[in-house]
Amino acid sequence: MSIPTNIVEGRGQKSDKDFARFLGYALNSTAELKYHLIIARDIRAIPLKDFNSLMAQAIEVEKMLHGFIRSLTPTAPVTSTRRVTSRRRNA
Repeated sequence: MSIPTNIVEGRGQKSDKDFARFLGYALNSTAELKYHLIIARDIRAIPLKDFNSLMAQAIEVEKMLHGFIRSLTPTAPVTSTRRVTSRRRNA
């Protein structure tokens, strides 16, 4: 529900830049959905066949969102709405 809701909410914004921001939120929601699918698969709440189909659909939506964002902001790279830095520790 979060992915299309963010798209609809973003469409009501005044500028393409603001719309792209909401598409970024939708993109983040695809990552959340993919995580939920992995958990559902791991705890065997859904069959592997359903997991594979749903994951492929989520990835396709993710690709479409990336393209849509690029079309609205051709000079800006597609990034998450949150920046997370990772630091590697020497073991």
